[in-house]
Amino acid sequence: MPRQRITLVTLGVADMDRAQRFYRGWGWVRHPASQPGVTFYQMSGAVLALFGLKDLAADQGRPVAALGFGAVTLAQNCADDRETDAVFQAALNAGATALKSPEKTFWGGYSGYFADPDGHVWEIATNPFWPLAADGSLTLPDV
Repeated sequence: MPRQRITLVTLGVADMDRAQRFYRGWGWVRHPASQPGVTFYQMSGAVLALFGLKDLAADQGRPVAALGFGAVTLAQNCADDRETDAVFQAALNAGATALKSPEKTFWGGYSGYFADPDGHVWEIATNPFWPLAADGSLTLPDV
């Protein structure tokens, strides 16, 4: 089995209802397998889960204050700059906080950053060197 994979990303959230409203407002669809205390979103080949912050800390055996955010950014690549702008604006309309509006980058792409209501940072980007499949999935091209 390949080791270079992520099948589930879990975000600790302080207020589940608020987090669900944000992701729903951004256009994400809650999966029916969701249960009280955990909300699932099927992504392309992986799952995003929202889990209560206190419950996540208890599950890890750590105090809530020790969780922090670390230097992590979730990213969504888009087919072009127009889609990047639309996805970014949809997140702001749903309640995200803009950290850096999309702009041309030093590496030849186009990207911006926002934080969801719990402070999780997302990058929305166009990378002209990484073509996306029809389903939006990304496989790095051979060099």
